[in-house]
Amino acid sequence: MKKSRVIISSLCAVSLVSLSACVTDPNTGEKKVSRTAIGAGGGALAGLLLGGLIGGSTGRIVGAGIGGIAGAAVGYTMDKQIKELKEQTAGSGVDVTPVDGGQAILVNLPEGVTFDVGSYTLKPEFRATLDKVAESLKQYPDSLIDVYGHTDSTGSDAYNQTLSENRARTVANYLSVQGVSSARVRSQGFGETMPVADNATDEGRRKNRRVEIKIVPVTQDDVARARAGQ
Repeated sequence: MKKSRVIISSLCAVSLVSLSACVTDPNTGEKKVSRTAIGAGGGALAGLLLGGLIGGSTGRIVGAGIGGIAGAAVGYTMDKQIKELKEQTAGSGVDVTPVDGGQAILVNLPEGVTFDVGSYTLKPEFRATLDKVAESLKQYPDSLIDVYGHTDSTGSDAYNQTLSENRARTVANYLSVQGVSSARVRSQGFGETMPVADNATDEGRRKNRRVEIKIVPVTQDDVARARAGQ
């Protein structure tokens, strides 16, 4: 941790990085290199990220009618959304973290608070929390949203694949019903193929049973490229 802070402080000090590239993270109050600065120099990182979206990015961006975030505001906007999501979901079991080198947001919904074992029906008591996530997605409309379903290794491959797809679809549909544009949202199930913990333990299996909502901000440059590629 100390080493990374020293590196960031050094980057903010040298002439190769402008002063505007250093921002204060509203979550921690610490200085860091902005996401805009990291993505500068041709947009290669953003291109790789958007290319990894379910179904690609071009048609989704155009179909959703996204206007895009000004490049200089991307980092601040993401930090603000992360901070608010953490506050809104505090105590619910939901985990909110930056991913893809700080270029996207991952909202992790653990099975225990989202679904009963073997079910893809949302628990009624969890809907209020998911409502808050939906409100955040509506408040920050310049993003695409992928919903991923995952299971542990218990049961057959086919069963786990179907369950993961159904759970991801349930969450995606719920977000759309709450007013999030369906053009922004796609879902996909990965079954047991992407564990984050050891399936040999109860704790590991619990962590692997999850639905993830990935929020990928779209910049004005992304919009321009998408329209040009129609």
